[in-house]
Amino acid sequence: MGVQQYDEIGEAYEGFKSLVLEQYAVVPGFLAMVGDVRGKSLLDLASGTGFYSREFRRRGATDVLGIDISEEMVSVARQLEEAAPLGVRYEVGDVAELRPFDEPFDIVLAVQLLNYAEDYATTERMCRNIHRSMKPGGELFLLNQSPDYRFDGPTPEKYGFRTELTGEEAETGPRVRTTALLDPPVSLVANRPRREVYEKSLGAAGFTGLTWVPLTASEAGVREFGADFWADFHANPPLEMLRCRA
Repeated sequence: MGVQQYDEIGEAYEGFKSLVLEQYAVVPGFLAMVGDVRGKSLLDLASGTGFYSREFRRRGATDVLGIDISEEMVSVARQLEEAAPLGVRYEVGDVAELRPFDEPFDIVLAVQLLNYAEDYATTERMCRNIHRSMKPGGELFLLNQSPDYRFDGPTPEKYGFRTELTGEEAETGPRVRTTALLDPPVSLVANRPRREVYEKSLGAAGFTGLTWVPLTASEAGVREFGADFWADFHANPPLEMLRCRA
């Protein structure tokens, strides 16, 4: 489901990070949740063009590997690495068929990953593969479309994104089209898994201490636009984070 649409976007994907929602809520929120990575090894799954791989390498992660299913995304990430070398490695791979690693990782990131699993079985297989790749007690950090987002509620359009139901239903939840309001706009279709899909799949794979972490506007976002600007976002958050331990 994810490969072709991401291959077609390529470099435009980097532009997502310039949108208000990403810049003032998602990126600062996710970085804050992951916290201090100094001296830790990090595996970035669904790494895209390598934004978080690069950012956490700059913040002191020792060994950083980004894996994405899209060859085009990995190609862009490698070009960015060549242009400004940080020592981040990238490879093409499917998390549902994730290769074993010689050394398990301290930290794993999964930003918009599990929503691309076709069904429950694939979601669980991805979670088991992730768990197998981690040190005992290592931490997994996820970012997903919020299972509670109301499609008839306030929308994230003024923050740079449109999100709408396609009318199709997958085993794990409804199919959703998310459009980044860039010029030209970029659309992606994925599933929006129900809350129990995450909780059961991660639990079955051996993860513990599952904690849902809300995403809020950063202090900089409130300073820049005012608290009222973010009222719709906080009333109906389009995204939610999740953390757990291997």
